[in-house]
Amino acid sequence: MKELIAQRTLCEARYILEHQCTVRDAAKVFFVSKSTLHKDVTVRLRYADEKLYEQVKKVLVFNLSERHLRGGNATKLKYESTKKSKD
Repeated sequence: MKELIAQRTLCEARYILEHQCTVRDAAKVFFVSKSTLHKDVTVRLRYADEKLYEQVKKVLVFNLSERHLRGGNATKLKYESTKKSKD
């Protein structure tokens, strides 16, 4: 793995752990696509740092388990805002 990619992968993983953020949020910070970031922290990180990989994996699994709740809240807010604008 190239040194630049390895360093980026470690920085992304540390950021996800510090902020407990989603892949999408971290991708915006690092100016990479969410597909690239996901591959970095799920495939490449395992070879770079196994302990860090396990910690990041826990955050990603937690975010996956709450994804449907976030989507429901976003939909609720969307329809509440359109209802207010009609009134």
